[in-house]
Amino acid sequence: MRKFLMIALNTVALMSFAALAFAADGKMDAGALGLTCLAAAIGMAIAAAGCGLGQGMGLKAACEGTARNPEAGGKIMVTLILGLAFIESLAIYALVVNLILLVANPFVG
Repeated sequence: MRKFLMIALNTVALMSFAALAFAADGKMDAGALGLTCLAAAIGMAIAAAGCGLGQGMGLKAACEGTARNPEAGGKIMVTLILGLAFIESLAIYALVVNLILLVANPFVG
């Protein structure tokens, strides 16, 4: 539920500010560029915060699991590293979307 909320909040932040920026008459003026930069900054901040929380919770659970059952430490570590890689990929996807908004500007003619 928390992951869905963070994804929804990130999408709403990106689309609300970007929609204002791209509502211009096809020209990218300073105000539209400023709103696009604001949308990218807010979107990346939300994505980074969500990924940081997810990684912290995963590491906490791995430490607790290893403390309870030291023999399963190897399996827990492999699962932890795989999970952290998946979580970090979400932040990289958000970064790519933000870079597309800032550099390529696909909605501007």
